[in-house]
Amino acid sequence: MSNGPHAKLAELGHELPEVVPPVASYVPAVQSGQHVYVSGQLPVAEGKLLATGKVGAGVSAEQAKDLAQRCALNALAAVDSLVGLENVVKIVKLTGFVASAPGFTGQPAVINGASDLLGAVFGEAGRHARSAVGVAELPLDAPVEIEVIVEVG
Repeated sequence: MSNGPHAKLAELGHELPEVVPPVASYVPAVQSGQHVYVSGQLPVAEGKLLATGKVGAGVSAEQAKDLAQRCALNALAAVDSLVGLENVVKIVKLTGFVASAPGFTGQPAVINGASDLLGAVFGEAGRHARSAVGVAELPLDAPVEIEVIVEVG
């Protein structure tokens, strides 16, 4: 298993964080059949939101891209705790939300932070369908949030 997802994360300089506890009435991830649906993940590390505010006003697009990558790590932690990353067959869909200042249209580049990590960890199985959406506000004033659907086997 030296070439599995945990090893690939380590090779990329990442380790899975603890699963972020829900901030409301939901669970971090749920399995239905061969799919795991990961609840929206914010850029939280060690219990703290890493940044707040709008992308394009106070939060740079490059910073937001890094925050999206953190969201993806949190999503992978939720999947790992539920079914184990070694059981991931395919990253099916990623939906990214970007709290955007008026006129900011770089949502796809921001969400690439999450997409690029998933591709690096899972290779071809990490290529996924995706939406990148600009929104007025996100929970806790987070700049980015992602949710993921994963096929497992």
